[in-house]
Amino acid sequence: MTEVTGRRERKKAQTRKALADAALELFLERGYDQVGVKEIADAADVSVTTLFKHFPSKEALVFDQEPDIEAALVAAVRDRPPGRTIVAALREHILLDVAEVPDEEFLRLTESTPALREYAGRMWMRHETALARAIAEETGAPQDDVACAALARFALASRELIAAADDPRRAAEEIFERLERGWSPD
Repeated sequence: MTEVTGRRERKKAQTRKALADAALELFLERGYDQVGVKEIADAADVSVTTLFKHFPSKEALVFDQEPDIEAALVAAVRDRPPGRTIVAALREHILLDVAEVPDEEFLRLTESTPALREYAGRMWMRHETALARAIAEETGAPQDDVACAALARFALASRELIAAADDPRRAAEEIFERLERGWSPD
């Protein structure tokens, strides 16, 4: 039975990759708004129903790494070295993410398409609850602690500001220093 499950998972992963690859190729070739989901499904040799079993929306086809984002955020909190604060761990994780330079064509596609820019921002914020829970667990706070939820929200929302800054490291230092010591006019 384990072998069948392994094969099934491999086939799912292959289908998912075929869909994401076909979508990206078509989007880069003709533009996001000029490509329909049926065309993508046809290019990957699957049905539209199968496409939507793997991806909840057309935008999700472009950001195939989304399932890994939540795991990485939670790991940044849980697996941080001894003595490193949660805020410092989140700062470094977000800086590493921002430093990953996407393919120039991919970047041009996402920045020139309002639906994709908006989706990218929402994609990060969808992990707020999981991140807040991880912070609560690490600090011994209740799972619904509002301070943990606020830290998760501010940390995730800061990514967009950091990515847009001329000096992302300096922006991250300023933002996360405030989160670390509190908001005072000093």
